[in-house]
Amino acid sequence: MSDVATIEQFVKKHKELKQEIAKAIVGQDQVVNQILISIFSGGHSLLIGVPGLAKTLMVNTIAQALGLDFKRIQFTPDLMPSDILGSEILDEDRHFKFVKGPIFANIILADEINRTPPKTQAALLEAMQERAVTVAGHHYKLDLPYFVLATQNPIEQEGTYPLPEAQLDRFMFAINLEYPSFEEEVQVVKTTTNNDKPTINALFTANEITNYQEVIRRIPVADNVIEYAVNMVGKTRPNSDAAADLVKQYIDWGAGPRASQNLILAAKTHAAINGKFSPDIEDVQAVAYSILRHRIIKNYKAEAEGVSENDIISSLF
Repeated sequence: MSDVATIEQFVKKHKELKQEIAKAIVGQDQVVNQILISIFSGGHSLLIGVPGLAKTLMVNTIAQALGLDFKRIQFTPDLMPSDILGSEILDEDRHFKFVKGPIFANIILADEINRTPPKTQAALLEAMQERAVTVAGHHYKLDLPYFVLATQNPIEQEGTYPLPEAQLDRFMFAINLEYPSFEEEVQVVKTTTNNDKPTINALFTANEITNYQEVIRRIPVADNVIEYAVNMVGKTRPNSDAAADLVKQYIDWGAGPRASQNLILAAKTHAAINGKFSPDIEDVQAVAYSILRHRIIKNYKAEAEGVSENDIISSLF
């Protein structure tokens, strides 16, 4: 099948996928869109939201609809790297046997990733970056597609280990979850307080998803769109000549080259979902907030004056 025909098929299957997810998830349309963009771009996402916003249900539903293996890891202060990677044990024949940990799945929900010490965070981040883990000197490849969705609670900061900026950069998207609207919350209460359990059908296979990821990566991009993305990222760096005024005032550190790569990859997926065969500047702008939000570090002046990351990113357009 040609790439053009594959993208046309992808648009149709993406619509069906959204309808399937909507059986269990009320509202949160933007969040679901961004998670799906990051999956088909081959990136990972960080979900930031208070408890009770159906983060686990959302990830579980998306995994079921995509036909992928899903595991949830609850991060706690006493969680060790071997608890997520797996460990070698002595079997009955006195041979060492590797028992796989929960990290061996297609979709991992890393719940409250900032609750666990840096050593365990680093073990997960190696798996995210390399799509492989090393245990007792042996290298184990992870099954593709491989996608980590980590959650972070923004209100409780006692006894937490915030992710360092270099590790935040491994996440393609940082997605903020908002409270539902009044109508959505009424709908949530109606659907979750009765005996109805929606059946989520698997619409994809792992091979289909990796195939779509490869086709999306092959989508051509005009030079002016790549230059626009690189220029936008350059404007977030306060020491750069191109830096926007708000950036010089309110930002300590800007985004690195990984942000430019992710902007183009996500713009390709955003274009494909909308039936376009090449992304334009609007596609870059559509994904810019989630890609740049966690890569720009505000200074004390920005905190004091209530300037948000979104305000600063808007000024880059």
